[in-house]
Amino acid sequence: MAVTGWNTIVFNFLAVIMFLIPCALVAAELATGWPGEGGVYRWVKEAFGEHWGFTASWLQWFQMTIAFVTILAFIAGVLAYIFDPALAVNKLFIFMIIILVWWSVTFVDFRGLKTSSFISSIFLIFGVFLPITILIVGGATYITSGGPINLTVQPTWNDLIPNLPDLRNLVLLVTFTFTYTGIEITSAHAEDMKNVHRDYPLGVFVIGIIAAVSSIIGSLIVGMILPVQNLVLTAGLMQTYETIFSWFGLGWMVPVIAVLIAIGSIGKITTWVLGPVRGLGRAAREGLLPPILQKHNKAGVPVSMLILQAVFVSIWGVIFVLLPGGVNSAFWMLLALTTTVYIVMYVLMYLAAIKLRYSQPNVKRAFKIMGGKVGMWVISGWGIVSMLIIFVLALFPPAQANVETISLIGFEALMIVGTIGIVLVPQLIYWKRKPSWANKEQTKREREKQLSRNSGAKAKNG
Repeated sequence: MAVTGWNTIVFNFLAVIMFLIPCALVAAELATGWPGEGGVYRWVKEAFGEHWGFTASWLQWFQMTIAFVTILAFIAGVLAYIFDPALAVNKLFIFMIIILVWWSVTFVDFRGLKTSSFISSIFLIFGVFLPITILIVGGATYITSGGPINLTVQPTWNDLIPNLPDLRNLVLLVTFTFTYTGIEITSAHAEDMKNVHRDYPLGVFVIGIIAAVSSIIGSLIVGMILPVQNLVLTAGLMQTYETIFSWFGLGWMVPVIAVLIAIGSIGKITTWVLGPVRGLGRAAREGLLPPILQKHNKAGVPVSMLILQAVFVSIWGVIFVLLPGGVNSAFWMLLALTTTVYIVMYVLMYLAAIKLRYSQPNVKRAFKIMGGKVGMWVISGWGIVSMLIIFVLALFPPAQANVETISLIGFEALMIVGTIGIVLVPQLIYWKRKPSWANKEQTKREREKQLSRNSGAKAKNG
């Protein structure tokens, strides 16, 4: 995102308008109308049936196995500065870190959510807040003390407005949109709010402001200090720290900050490991995945799904190494594929929201998009159009990704064929499913629990 310079302000605004707002509002209505475990699986299932509910849940989970590799590649780029910065562009080193970190946090999560949450809380303080403070204060001091910069301190109108007709520039909107993906998961907490109509939109607004401001400040500092031609997508942040510390003669601080950032990133990863498998777990217990993938340990952790997830992450790690080109090229290819796959799930979610306004209009929704059916069509319709725009943009690599070892047609084919292939997997699984896969006792208990929750909600609202 740092490569956009002052354009980062407009790009963040577009990402919020095109993605964050419609996604959060639609997810809030769906989550308060059909609460409980399952999330997007249940929402789409209620609208279009079990088949498409499973497809949506699978896509939400599977795209994360790709996304995790891009996050782990960033961690590898950070860790490289502890040993040798040149390792940040070494695919083999990155692959080793991907395997080591992911399997380690997977085994940690076998102990349950409490353990991972505790570790994440500790790591967050030292590995996120402290480095961000150092970046902002250090970057500002570097700039005001006369350090060489690549952007004007006082931008003009032309500096702020991106060259939108230039597709190679506009495609960077994909990275800004990716920053906000997953916001639908926050909707699970909407039903717990006292005044959901006021508090949830306000909460989303605050989250959006914080995320956008953090993104803008971080991107501008990196963009000002680091020349675009020298930027490594997985290590741009560390390159910036190195420049700042070297300017003040504090080069010895680079490995220290690398350790802190790695700690913070690993802490966040620890809490993310369990998230994607929980939604798919509901579909698994209803007989859409074989019994071996429904096993839980004493801590209630779906160990089989976590192991399968780790296997897929490892496979994508291998693909990262084998993809043509350098680190920037491989990183962008996986980021683009993650985005295109996730977009299919979001389109299903938006369509489900529209359908449920017609098929189940009387279901009580604690939060409801204003304007009746027209309002839903406007918000969900805008969400679908935006997703289609982002999908098309993801088919074009930006110049900064240096995707030179594969033609444009080859890149587009890779994205389209890859997305279609991933979407077809749940169709094959659904077609091959067996009645014996269903965990009837568990499903019965969950349905009784859901009926009890709904009855309680009706009594409360009545």
